[in-house]
Order: sequence, then C-alpha cells, then structure tokens
Amino acid sequence: MKRLTLLSMFVLTSLIAAPFAGAQDWAKSALAKSPRHGEWVTVKHGDRAVETFVVYPESKSKTPVVLIIHEIFGMTDWVQDLADQIAAAGYIAVAPDLLSGMGANGGRTNSFAEDAVREAIGKLNPDQITADLNAAADYGLKLPASSGKLFVGGFCWGGSQTFRFATNRPDLAAAFVFYGGPPEKDAMGRIKAPVYGFYAGNDARIDATIPDTVTAMKAAAKAYEPVTYEGAGHGFMRAGEAPDATDANKKARVDAWARWKSLLSK
Repeated sequence: MKRLTLLSMFVLTSLIAAPFAGAQDWAKSALAKSPRHGEWVTVKHGDRAVETFVVYPESKSKTPVVLIIHEIFGMTDWVQDLADQIAAAGYIAVAPDLLSGMGANGGRTNSFAEDAVREAIGKLNPDQITADLNAAADYGLKLPASSGKLFVGGFCWGGSQTFRFATNRPDLAAAFVFYGGPPEKDAMGRIKAPVYGFYAGNDARIDATIPDTVTAMKAAAKAYEPVTYEGAGHGFMRAGEAPDATDANKKARVDAWARWKSLLSK
C-alpha cells in the first residue's frame, strides 16, 4: 500500500509540474557556453551501469561533492545546467541518470518518449534507486579532486528521494530537499545529517506535509529547517530560470539559490 501511495504521489507531482517541463533550449544553451569541464561517466555496481553527468569546478584545491537527484522528468537539459551551476559555485557536481539501462536498447532518459519518462521513474524500485545513488556518491568521493565531503540535493521527485536517501546514507554533510515529501516517520531516526527544506508557497499538496515533518523530525531529535517561498509554484528552481518565469518564481529561485550556496559553504 505504501508503494502504491508513493507511486500515486509521483504521478500527481508530474501532472502538477507538467506545464513547466517543455523544451529547455535556454538551459542547453547556457550549458554549451560553460567554461567548466563536464563529462558523462559510467558508474558500475553489481549488474547496473549508471550514466552519470559530472562537472568539475575551476579550483586549485580539493572540493566537496554535491550529489544531484533529478526531477520526475529525468535527466533533462536543466538538470545538466544545474550541475554546471553547482560546479560554478565551487563543488564537484555528480548527477546520475536513474533511468540508465531502463530505456530502449538499454538507454537512459533520452531514449524515452517525453510522455513516458514520468511513468518509468514512478516504477523504479526504491532499493535500486538507493544503490544507484550510493554508487554515484562513492564515485564522486573517490575522485582525486574530491575533499571527501558529501552533500545531496534533489528536486520534486528527486526532493523526496533526497530526504529518503538521508535515511540511508550516514556520511552526508547535509541534505537539501526542494519541494519533495518526507520519508516514513520510522526511518527518520536513521538520519545523521541536517535536512534543509525549500518549498513553494503555492504548493499545498507538499506544504501540507511540512507541519508533521517538523514534529516527527523534532521527536527523532533530527535537524530540519524548512523555508517556504511565498507566491512560488512547485518546481520554482527550474521554472524561475525559464524565459517565461513569473516574478514570484524568479525571486524564489534567486533567494533559494543564495540560501543553498550559503548552507553549502558552512
């Protein structure tokens, strides 16, 4: 029943965010102009091969790793551009495509029809997701340029997975949940890292989970700091960058990005 409920939540999330998930030529163009080194690598574990986008900062010293968990729309141009922005801020960005090997002829997100991606992600096995994320995180931490410090951040479906990953990964320095739901209450006791939430004011479905999450995290003696950006809609980190962004989404994106960078630097 819990699995069915989660799948329903992911599908509903996709329907709500769908108007913002069209062509992302603006993100693709921004990435093409980046001076930073980005590359696709294959991260293997067990019988899985996870195609992962890695972007390096221009730094003379070792830097922390930020694991990025994509939206229910998969590995889009925006996710890749976001990884580049993380690198521009001074961190190694590691963004696995969790649909790797799941598409036609063993392809990843770009092998799916756009309207089939959300359904495919909604059907992913949670244990496989965790194993893929662990493998990508371990890959990043073993890079010679890594300082050995690990963060995770995710968006929409990826925000929910970020919160869940925090219950399974004890060496996290912090988890950044962007408009995602919480894990099961009985799993919160396993969280070691502080969790920072970024929520949209016009997102009643997700916002309704915040009060109980505050109570549950407090009862488990875990650090949880949610911030809600008034007037913004679900998906504002992406929508706030789009050419047709509303003023509220633009402001939320700017404010959330500033907060995120500040927290990463602590």
